[in-house]
Amino acid sequence: MHYRSLGTTGLQVSEIGFGCASWWGQVAFAEAEALHLVHYAIDHGVTFFDTSPAYSRGNAEPRFGRALKGRDLSKLVIATKAGTRHAQGRVRRDMSLSAIEQDVVQSLKTLGLETLPVLQLHGPAADELTPEFLEGLLNLKKRGLVQALGANSFDSETLYKIIASPVFDVVMMDFNVLRPDRKALASAAQAAGKGVLAGMPLAMGHTGLQVLKLRGLRDLWYAARAFKGHRRDIAQGTRFQFLHHQEGMSGSQAALAYVLSHPEISCAVVGTTRMHHLAENISASGMCLSPDLTAKIARAHAGK
Repeated sequence: MHYRSLGTTGLQVSEIGFGCASWWGQVAFAEAEALHLVHYAIDHGVTFFDTSPAYSRGNAEPRFGRALKGRDLSKLVIATKAGTRHAQGRVRRDMSLSAIEQDVVQSLKTLGLETLPVLQLHGPAADELTPEFLEGLLNLKKRGLVQALGANSFDSETLYKIIASPVFDVVMMDFNVLRPDRKALASAAQAAGKGVLAGMPLAMGHTGLQVLKLRGLRDLWYAARAFKGHRRDIAQGTRFQFLHHQEGMSGSQAALAYVLSHPEISCAVVGTTRMHHLAENISASGMCLSPDLTAKIARAHAGK
């Protein structure tokens, strides 16, 4: 496993991270399997883990906390989110400072930590990032509850505001072969000293048309989510099917190598519920795209 600096936080992270979310956290996915995946990741050099109290109907963060029991946490960089939480059958959003502090206190207890290495606001709106709000966030660091502050968003305006603020140390954005436009944002974040986390680095498997490969309940769940909110990405993914026909690397490894070919990226965060996929993803660390494949990707971006 290769490691990179998380901006100017002083933290080092594995360039492949593990996302404890989605089907991984669902009750329908056996807990023993879920915990085994986390333990395998730790044993094979993964140090960055990302979760949220809102993920998987509220089950992901507590499950991850159970996975951490008895493990040496000294080298792990654990990130969770605040501002959203699963309650009464739905995701409830509250970006007030009091709610965020409550989230932090609960997450510390759930994860068995004294300090959160990384706290990310979960999808804040640009107009919510007021000076008073940001000062309140800084107070969490001053009190030792949080080591680094971050935020994740899919909205460009919000991302630029996060990058411009000296309060934030880390930013998470959707960065993958289908989103070359994110390069400018990632470069701006790096220039501002931010650690950049690439969410959805495999583009939800759309380059390999994973939505059509239904092998069980988990695949149906992912396909339903994709068709509900990512139909445009499914269509775009067909232009990149060549990634899955490369000698010496799988399509997933090629997609990760593309993301990690950008020095702005500190870590590509990938979720999975299959051990062979996890091993494949971990093996992508250190892989490089050939000049020919890099040129093919550029032509696909240009629509040629």
